[in-house]
Amino acid sequence: MSEKRVHLSRTEPAAYQALDAFSTTVSEICAANGIDDRLKELVMIHCSQLNGCAYCTRIHVDRAVAAGIDVDTLTQVPTWRESGVFSDRECAALELAEAFTFIHEDGIPDDVYDRVGSVFTEKEYAALSWACVSINAFNRIVIAGRYPVAPRAAK
Repeated sequence: MSEKRVHLSRTEPAAYQALDAFSTTVSEICAANGIDDRLKELVMIHCSQLNGCAYCTRIHVDRAVAAGIDVDTLTQVPTWRESGVFSDRECAALELAEAFTFIHEDGIPDDVYDRVGSVFTEKEYAALSWACVSINAFNRIVIAGRYPVAPRAAK
């Protein structure tokens, strides 16, 4: 992936700044509606992993660690259905993240909407939905621009 790509954030910074401001608003909506950083970051990580966005995955793993999520839990995100480490709320949020990431396949299926809606209030559902919209937009920008993810220096 050494091919140089247009970085939308550099080429049209006003649009990227608007998306960044949108992301800040989404974080405020999450906080105001009872979605803590732990839950929000699990959603951000899962969407990024599903989209194959290493850059955003790294950013949100760092934020998840800062929010107190341990390494064992982070390693279980891709296998959340088989794992016993996630709460009902976390499982519902991860399922919603999948539905939004793959919305082009089936929309938000009724069974997913009903399951998630039985766990979250309308405000919580809306906050998580906006979080999914936000991270999926960032994933597309980063993947299209092939933003690099260099190895970290050993500590």
